[in-house]
Amino acid sequence: MTRKFAVIAATIASVTLTLTGLALAADDSPLAKQMEAINKKNNAIRKATKSATAWKKDGKTVAADAREIAKIGKEAIQEANLPNIAKPILPMLGRLGYRTSYGQNVLRHSMEVAFLSQVIADELGLDGTIARRCGLLHDIGKAMDHETEGGHPQIGMEFLRKFNESEAVLNAAAGHHGDVPATTPYTPIIMAADAISASRPGARRESLERYVKRLQELEELAKGFEGVRQAYAIQAGREIRVIVDARSVDDKVTAKIARDISKKIESDLTYPGEIKITVIREVRTVEYAR
Repeated sequence: MTRKFAVIAATIASVTLTLTGLALAADDSPLAKQMEAINKKNNAIRKATKSATAWKKDGKTVAADAREIAKIGKEAIQEANLPNIAKPILPMLGRLGYRTSYGQNVLRHSMEVAFLSQVIADELGLDGTIARRCGLLHDIGKAMDHETEGGHPQIGMEFLRKFNESEAVLNAAAGHHGDVPATTPYTPIIMAADAISASRPGARRESLERYVKRLQELEELAKGFEGVRQAYAIQAGREIRVIVDARSVDDKVTAKIARDISKKIESDLTYPGEIKITVIREVRTVEYAR
């Protein structure tokens, strides 16, 4: 037993821990050889993981295996059934797989926009394939906006122009946020599909600070109208309930306040989807029977 403990103690003494894994001194014991084999296996796994994964630093993709990224882009065009996209575009699509916007994966968002756009275009009697292509490529600029100056719509349009993409695709990339006028019927379709994908429940998240600020802005806007006593934003800002003073506001004015608040929100605030305005005018009369 003493001899066994001595061998184990000697083996343990020859093992040192480092930040990257196990470093073993020369030792011919079976335990040392086994540990060395485990060490080599762990190093191989670590190396493969580093080469195949995009690591994030300051919100930017700083290292990823080029072939893996191109493979993701190729799978995306196969899923979208758009095989005739230029090869240099594939790595950019692959990069979108490592990019998020308010927690929503940009590549999956682009796929959603592509298929939603096709459905809308088909209903309108337009070319569904063109709409699908516009949808898939509309956010391509987000793959480069960390290394190129400018907004992602303009960056994406200039990048796609190098590969002779059609005017419909170029205008959709540049104009899906309204930065430039729509020159084809496909751009408004992309804008609608983009809004649907971004605002669907669970698609995106925002910081607590920004969320609270948005609700406060909505409530303060409603409180600015004469006769309004209190306003409460509910349903994550998708509805605002406004309580008016029943003594100074009658039923006709109540309806007008609701319309005015809706117009003010539309002109002053930016928001996804729609906001429901409910104005409440309550009258209570209390008597006691004794």
